[in-house]
Amino acid sequence: MKLLNFGSLNIDIVYRVDHTVRPGETLSSYDLSTHAGGKGANQSAALAKAGTEVFHAGKIGRDGTWLLDKLKSFGVNTSFVTVGEGKTGHAVIQVSKNGENAIVLYGGGNREITESEVTAVLDHFTSGDILLLQNEINNIPFIMELAAEKGMRIVFNPAPFDEAVKQYPLALVDLFIVNETEGSGLSGEPGNSDQVMNRLTALYPEKEVILTLGAGGVLYGKGPDRVRGNALSVAVTDTTAAGDTFIGYFLSGEVTGLPVKENLDAASAASALTVQKSGAMDSIPQKEEVKKFRQVR
Repeated sequence: MKLLNFGSLNIDIVYRVDHTVRPGETLSSYDLSTHAGGKGANQSAALAKAGTEVFHAGKIGRDGTWLLDKLKSFGVNTSFVTVGEGKTGHAVIQVSKNGENAIVLYGGGNREITESEVTAVLDHFTSGDILLLQNEINNIPFIMELAAEKGMRIVFNPAPFDEAVKQYPLALVDLFIVNETEGSGLSGEPGNSDQVMNRLTALYPEKEVILTLGAGGVLYGKGPDRVRGNALSVAVTDTTAAGDTFIGYFLSGEVTGLPVKENLDAASAASALTVQKSGAMDSIPQKEEVKKFRQVR
């Protein structure tokens, strides 16, 4: 079994600010830094740091080749990343003093992936392999359909969520991983977490759903089954990549056969470590860090 993450790669430009800028406001930042990021790349980094072999596919410009060096340093296989003639995707990120963030994305190479490039990548994968997707690249319906034809297991994190997601062939997805905003958008249910989960499992009765709830923990559902995982209370420095860390660690645990409850708690612990550091993939902890952290909690 092989795990393919067909996802975004971004250059993150991070501004530390007192609060996220309001409409019409000009705001001075007290720090500026540049990091490797993108939901896809972050999740690949998390998978690799958790000890799972992961192949990353995507597209960058020549200005982003250093991102590949970064991913390789964590153990990610980047042989399926295309270097195009355009610019690499990037994100402008504001991080407030309480650790919350606001993000503006420029798609770049993430939005320039061709069907022929998709086909060339998926030719290397087969039935039983896992495909992980987010919503920061183009041609997602085509990728889903081709992967399903091959018998791959599809994991979808519809982030950032938009209404176009509802037109994707979502019946092909095997596991949805969503936060509260994405869960409400996908389900059309504005209610509490239990209502959102009930709606999602009714819409997709044969599928697995994970609903992350921030400080409220995490909820797993499949049909009538429910499993809750607890959040850990920690000092928050920067929430960037917290969700990506959870996804990478959860998938890694699933590959190794961890029971759902144990897996939810382990992934939540990894996410709790991430929010205590600044940056995106650089803030994601190694497997041994998570193990030690859980032993003392």
